[in-house]
Amino acid sequence: MNTVWLLVWCLAGCLVFEGVNCLNKRCIRCRSRGELGSCGDPFPTNVTEPETQLGIHIVACPSGWCGKMIEGTTGAFRTDDYGAATQRMCLQRSPSDDEERCAYTMWNHRKVYMCFCNGDLCNSAHKHSFSLYTLLTSFLAFTIYYCKCF
Repeated sequence: MNTVWLLVWCLAGCLVFEGVNCLNKRCIRCRSRGELGSCGDPFPTNVTEPETQLGIHIVACPSGWCGKMIEGTTGAFRTDDYGAATQRMCLQRSPSDDEERCAYTMWNHRKVYMCFCNGDLCNSAHKHSFSLYTLLTSFLAFTIYYCKCF
């Protein structure tokens, strides 16, 4: 039975470590237009190696909210020879409703498509639906159930 409690405490420690690690949130900062550059959508770069691409920076983000803006898909820039511009950034504050979402909005008097997300490097790719927290919690519940049955 001591082994089970050791396992439980190790898993709890992993969950706490993940929570503390999420306090240091970062965002991708870059901008490119059309096929040029390395900031396009979808993001063509492996986030673990940002230094391999010019113009891509990983920045600390105190608010924890990252953004991705695509400009030039509507309006006067739609037929522009340069294509749509994609910009990724850290937001100074969260959206007014604190919701992660993508929608058309006005930015500097232009209609742009903008996505808001809250998480470490969340503006680099699509959001994953299965987290380490879910996996560890499920494993912990299974371990406790298994030990009580036998």
